[in-house]
Amino acid sequence: MQSTSSIVLSIKTIKKQIMMTTELKQIIQSKFTELFNTSCQLFEAPGRINLIGEHTDYNEGFVLPAAIDKSIIFGVQKNHLNSFRFYSIDYDEYQEFNSTELLKDAKLWSKYLLGVLAQFQKEDITLQGFDCVFGGNIPLGAGLSSSAALECGFAFAINKLSGFHFSSFDLVKMAQKAEHEYAGVMCGIMDQYASIFGKKEQLIQLDCQTNTHEYFPLKMDHHILALVDTKVKHSLASSEYNNRKNECTEGVTYFQQFDKSIHSLRAVSIDMIENHINQPNATSYKRCKYVVEENDRVNKTTQALLQENYDEVGALMYQSHEGLQKLYEVSCPELDYLVELTREMPKVLGARMMGGGFGGCTLNLIEKGFSQDFEKDIKEKYKAQFQIDADVYFVKISEGTRDI
Repeated sequence: MQSTSSIVLSIKTIKKQIMMTTELKQIIQSKFTELFNTSCQLFEAPGRINLIGEHTDYNEGFVLPAAIDKSIIFGVQKNHLNSFRFYSIDYDEYQEFNSTELLKDAKLWSKYLLGVLAQFQKEDITLQGFDCVFGGNIPLGAGLSSSAALECGFAFAINKLSGFHFSSFDLVKMAQKAEHEYAGVMCGIMDQYASIFGKKEQLIQLDCQTNTHEYFPLKMDHHILALVDTKVKHSLASSEYNNRKNECTEGVTYFQQFDKSIHSLRAVSIDMIENHINQPNATSYKRCKYVVEENDRVNKTTQALLQENYDEVGALMYQSHEGLQKLYEVSCPELDYLVELTREMPKVLGARMMGGGFGGCTLNLIEKGFSQDFEKDIKEKYKAQFQIDADVYFVKISEGTRDI
């Protein structure tokens, strides 16, 4: 194998080249041949957005995600060795592992891949060695689930090239466990589910109690989706996430005294919430009220989509953000400012924070033809307010993980 230092392109050069998926495919193929002196098969795994349904997943509720046209491309092939060789274009790094020492000196990005391999090995499968080169255009740290795309794409490739017959849902669970066990992130199932099951111009209503789904059309003939990245992530995110889970659990325990069949907030109705104001305490009440109302908003959104009532979809997005801001209290000044800005823009139908909170992106539903003015106005005003250069990404709803 050639020395990696002699064939590595600079990150700056690569970043310019991977703006288009077609160019990225060519880069992947070329790098794979240079590194491993053979050809590869190409696979693609998308990032995701979530139109509505935030913090409902771990309460066995509903979410409404979709795969997007920002993705990771993989070049993968068996190497008939007792080793796994990975090269990340985005990080400009190479790692090689023996099949018996998967975690030795592993960097964070390679742990996602190693975690996937470990899930196959748990199925009493003896894996041959694999080579993998990957790179993508999913903005890192923006809450678009680049880690889920990394896990799902590699799991899909291993399953296909090895002739295994694991189902799509099997691959979702493998990818989720990889993140739990090797990256140490106790994520829900939504991100991996959206990356695997995504369909073009279709949102996925995922029932997080049964892990089943329905598709709902998102026809974007007259509208576009824009993400605005605050470029901030406040330190409260991880600790407050656990607090919110505990506060929801406290509410479930309270409502169980009235109905022992209640095991999650999914089973709590709006009427029950309104009949028990500030119970079991003021904080837990606010958390439970938000989750119950958000589940209702997801169902109202799917009905609005069927009717192509995008004004209603936008209104529900604004309601979702208000709930996240005032009841669930996971927003932050930067997110709130961006959402409030859009209320002054007549061609923005709706906006809300997306993701765990305390930073990350807002998701905006806007009219076509307004994208340039939207981006210019948002960037200028946000920079003046916070002295931060926001990034704006326009995304389309795409197919899920696949071979190309």
